[in-house]
Amino acid sequence: MYDLVLQVPILGLEYERFGALLIAALAGGAFGAALGALPSFIFTGFVVLLGEGVGALQAQLVEAGASGLVLDISGTIGFGPVVGPHIAFAGGVAATAYAGKRYPEMEPAGWDYHFGKDIPYAFGTKPDVLLVGALFGVLGMLLNQLGAGIGLPLDTIALSVFLTAIVARVAFGYPLIGTPAGSGLLDMTPFEREETRPGSDRLATEPWLPHQYTWAGVGTIGLVGGVLGGWTWLLTGSMFMAYGISAASLLFLNLGVEKIPVTHHMTLLGSAGAMIAAAAVGSEPLILIVAALFGCLSGLFGELTQRVFYAHSGTHVDPPAMAITIMTLLIGVLYLLGLLPNAAYLGL
Repeated sequence: MYDLVLQVPILGLEYERFGALLIAALAGGAFGAALGALPSFIFTGFVVLLGEGVGALQAQLVEAGASGLVLDISGTIGFGPVVGPHIAFAGGVAATAYAGKRYPEMEPAGWDYHFGKDIPYAFGTKPDVLLVGALFGVLGMLLNQLGAGIGLPLDTIALSVFLTAIVARVAFGYPLIGTPAGSGLLDMTPFEREETRPGSDRLATEPWLPHQYTWAGVGTIGLVGGVLGGWTWLLTGSMFMAYGISAASLLFLNLGVEKIPVTHHMTLLGSAGAMIAAAAVGSEPLILIVAALFGCLSGLFGELTQRVFYAHSGTHVDPPAMAITIMTLLIGVLYLLGLLPNAAYLGL
């Protein structure tokens, strides 16, 4: 799927390159813990934007008869050990889960959720926290290499982000799902009533984004993100440029600007939907309608999974990663069954 995956012996890697990648993943996971999970992912957005811009320039140079560039910034840096979500973001998430149990006194004032979910928090140079980030960076790298190496028909980076978060939750003693305070896992009304857990100021139900959890709102922004992802692909041919824009926009969320939506799972699937639709229909408006539906569905899967895996326990399990995993699995299976003309960016 991504160019970083190397198709040679043992986990798809030559022994020497595997050793180098292992060392780099250790550093990348620690770097994600040092910066904080969310800031590290914002850098993913900036690097991917740079990489996709360079890629578009390369395509123009080749069309003009010039020599093409050879550097794949998106694949080797944006989705590689430096700021790849399965390494840096995963390391940051695991470090936060660890610190939520080991250093509760570090919790900043005004944080209403469990400290294990405070993914904007940067841990600087704290050695044990960085070590946790490093180990989970390696785990994320290995999961991605293994998944891609055996040909899983989905986005193996998104799957690795999800799996590392689940491992961290179990490893550091948090409930796998948690006990809902309302009538079931999908019930967000305890949050709306501002109910707290017995003997605690912590909210009884903790939606991933307090400003982005109603079905109607999520569906609407999903339609918007899907269209913009589809349009970006139509005009540039880049599958990841809209994703990069969405990821970079989270800088404002990290800085405390209210109600910034999280949309990278919507724009990415909008681009994927456009690529699939373009192989079947020639009408650009129809392509954008399909892109909108893909973006909407991805947003709704993100909301569904946050209500199950995020809202009732004490650590971050990433809803966009879960949504991308589900959507790309659907794309991969439908393509293998011959029901789709292509598998978008999955490389099947």
